[in-house]
Amino acid sequence: MASRYGSLGIVQEPGKNSGRRRHIPALFFLLGITVLITSAARPQATVMVPKLEGTVILTFDVSGSMAADDIQPTRMEAAKAAAREFVNQQPSNVSIGVVAFSDGGITVQAPTNERAETMETIDRLVPRRGTSVGNGILVALNTIVVSEGGESFLNTDTLTNPSTETPATVPQGWYPSAVIVLLSDGENNQDPDPVAVSDLAADLGVRVYTIGVGSTEGSPLEIEGFTVVSRLDEATLQSIAGNTGGQYYNATSQEDLSRVYHDLQPKLSIKRENIEITSLFAGAGMLLFLLAGALSLLWFGRVP
Repeated sequence: MASRYGSLGIVQEPGKNSGRRRHIPALFFLLGITVLITSAARPQATVMVPKLEGTVILTFDVSGSMAADDIQPTRMEAAKAAAREFVNQQPSNVSIGVVAFSDGGITVQAPTNERAETMETIDRLVPRRGTSVGNGILVALNTIVVSEGGESFLNTDTLTNPSTETPATVPQGWYPSAVIVLLSDGENNQDPDPVAVSDLAADLGVRVYTIGVGSTEGSPLEIEGFTVVSRLDEATLQSIAGNTGGQYYNATSQEDLSRVYHDLQPKLSIKRENIEITSLFAGAGMLLFLLAGALSLLWFGRVP
């Protein structure tokens, strides 16, 4: 057998370079063991993954008028219920952030894909005093710009001084992959003018979808010893939505909120992701074992 096939190099005749070759299968076998041991540590690698993504900023009115009970149990709770339903309907490639505003505005949660965190943030919202819808929109726009890698255009003076009608530095960019969902009764009693601020949103390509919470008949509220009637201001909310190419909905029609996602224009972005590569190491180890066995069988007629 050896004399017949030895000239072809398929079977090595004893003593002819066999001293060097006998170590090669053992080396591959040891490499295979090493790779398999490494795989037991569940190694990970950072890879760049292309993704189609969108961003939604839930912007909550937490002013005192949201305590009105013309929508049961209160406007605030109705807004939170509508938001929870909306969050549950969103696909995993949509990041959701939360902004709250009364006389000022604050980002209470940066955009994230972790739905449990968003739900917990919504649950913590409670009514406060004053209403500046314009500041709420400004903070939401700032959150979008920062989440996209831009610089914040708001400062402490902008948010604590209601008379500030425009940000000190006008943001640059185009953000059609982001939308603002504004949940409010629309009553505004502080600057800046929310309709004027919506022009800035339109310039940035950000659509604002307004969700009216309350009734046009209104509900009486006790504020500092006075009884006032708080009413849903649909005209303001419709103007904000119309200025930006968004849409106005009523909170009692929760099924309409699902349409917001269909108007998103997701963008293709490259994200870093850590993925486990245990299977790759295990596969490489098995290939090394097979190679060691094949070479040993081919050269020496046995496996190591």
